[in-house]
Amino acid sequence: MSAVTDPKKRVAILISGRGSNMEALIAAAKAPDYPAQIVGVFSNKPDAGGLRTAATHGIATAWRWHKDYPSRTGFELALSDVLRLWRPDIIALAGFMRILTPEFTEKWKGRMINIHPSLLPKHRGLHTHEAVLAAGDKEHGCTVHFVSPGVDEGPTILQARVPVIPGDTPDSLAERILVEEHRIYPEALALVARGAATYTG
Repeated sequence: MSAVTDPKKRVAILISGRGSNMEALIAAAKAPDYPAQIVGVFSNKPDAGGLRTAATHGIATAWRWHKDYPSRTGFELALSDVLRLWRPDIIALAGFMRILTPEFTEKWKGRMINIHPSLLPKHRGLHTHEAVLAAGDKEHGCTVHFVSPGVDEGPTILQARVPVIPGDTPDSLAERILVEEHRIYPEALALVARGAATYTG
């Protein structure tokens, strides 16, 4: 008799653009032993390329143009309406270029994760590759972390490091970092789905 296994965790992915990290998560979730399934992809932009990609995989998609809403709260209420339909256990931000309100992040505390292209807590925010070069850092990397009310401040789940080599540019760093992002984001999501990584560490 086969062993009883826990059902896969339901995951909604939030994007704003082409969604390359989203694709990495979708690919990982196709493995029979992966502990999560992608149930929907949401974007704050109607023309996000990742929406078309997700649809080709048979995944539900939705968008709400954030500029249609006078406040962050109004936009997040519309987002929450979509999430209620999908019933996710976990939210994975994959290039979602919106700052979420403390009310929303608290509601999803411990169940919402993000990937950021730096070795947090260094270089929060945007333009991290330029910041690394300007600071003269010897290494760069990426971080998967739980989302907290502070921008790029939640507890770390996984990190990957790459050396900064002579002649590096923001573009060359971004290319190498993206390879690592695609590797560790599925690993980190699996840890959260299995309960091996929690907000309290």
